[in-house]
Amino acid sequence: MSEIAYRIPQQRRLVTDLPGPRSVELTERRRNAVGAGVMSSVPVYTADADGGIIIDVDGNSLVDLGSGIAVTSVGASDPAVVKAIQEQAAHFTHTCFMVTPYEGYIAVAEKLAELTPGDHAKRTVLFNSGAEAVENAVKIARVATGRKTVVVFDHGYHGRTNLTMAMTAKNKPYKEGFGPFAADVHRVAASYPFRDDLNHDGTPISGPQAAQRAIMQIDKQIGTHNVAAIVIEPIQGEGGFIVPARGFLPALADWAKAHGIVFVADEVQTGLARTGRWFACDDEGVVPDLVTIAKGVAGGMPLAAVTGRADLIDAVHGGGLGGTYGGNPVACAAALATMERMEELDLCGRARHIEQIATERLRALADEVDVIGEVRGRGAMLAIELVLPGTREPNPEAAAAIAARALAEGVILLTCGTYGNVIRLLPPLVISDDLLLDGLEVLGDAVRAVAGALVGAPQ
Repeated sequence: MSEIAYRIPQQRRLVTDLPGPRSVELTERRRNAVGAGVMSSVPVYTADADGGIIIDVDGNSLVDLGSGIAVTSVGASDPAVVKAIQEQAAHFTHTCFMVTPYEGYIAVAEKLAELTPGDHAKRTVLFNSGAEAVENAVKIARVATGRKTVVVFDHGYHGRTNLTMAMTAKNKPYKEGFGPFAADVHRVAASYPFRDDLNHDGTPISGPQAAQRAIMQIDKQIGTHNVAAIVIEPIQGEGGFIVPARGFLPALADWAKAHGIVFVADEVQTGLARTGRWFACDDEGVVPDLVTIAKGVAGGMPLAAVTGRADLIDAVHGGGLGGTYGGNPVACAAALATMERMEELDLCGRARHIEQIATERLRALADEVDVIGEVRGRGAMLAIELVLPGTREPNPEAAAAIAARALAEGVILLTCGTYGNVIRLLPPLVISDDLLLDGLEVLGDAVRAVAGALVGAPQ
């Protein structure tokens, strides 16, 4: 990675207990102003952020291993991104691309066509959020194929709109009480190597075998001829950073292509250098028909996209896609600067470097304690799955306790997983080695403390 001049010191430093008095005060104000349905996983309030550090309103410097859920890959205040935002805002903040268009939207579309998998003719439509992108990918697939059914996968997460809630697997907190949901959405088995059953001879189920299992479900329970689209995260995010067995995605993509089904890669969390390549699908050479993009694309500004085959996207009638704020000019300026910075700093290479540093330590930690069932992930999208000692039973209590202990020492960790038992690591790709190692050391101490408490607990 090229040398980065950080604006604020990249050191963990606590000056109060967490949360500090100012954060406590803001929490009280929040209770009287913000809806209770909006929750925050960390009870401290941000005042400043740069590189891999978040400074809270009490002056504490915390190590950020969450990146705002994989958004601030280039950091939360990269100077080039800030400059692009300021320059664009000084000219105009909005006209609506559907009224008086502007070059920035076109430039973002051109860049995404360059970076996404495949060398076919592509088109892009811009939106505000990942859920919007996923929903519009479904709309495109339905128009292009004349079919209505959408296939998704166990443990998948796709958003919080009505359609994307139907597509999301986990009920609480995402779906509980919000139904009825959109029809013609069917869920089939994913590849989850840590939890899949074994073959009769005791060998693990391979990727192609897991794909065939899903294909059989689709064919027998849904009807292949009814399917407009398969929508899948190449690495399942909220479901637990589940990396499918190799061969699973290529087999599904090949089958979809053979049957005229649109293969949609939901790369909202995995895209834009996060997994060590521009897109996670690149790892096995999978070329999706459509890719949904958001999170890391615009350095923290709200922007999302559907990029893919020109014939599919252009099948939609004029006016059928869009939105008042979709492709906002300030967000487009931020996106162009963000992607340029990713190239300048070789953040794909940096993600692979982070993986090398982190997995070495996480695997050593897993050998040391018996509460880690698996270390997995790719690039700077890594996870440990917590289990009850000596079993594969999910241990969400351990995950919550580890995150709480780490926060008390000034390290922000995120949990996830269908069972709530996974700690996920999503550091900014610009985090320094020293800061990353410090955060990992705190994580290791938290895991050891929780594991030790379990050993000493009464049976």
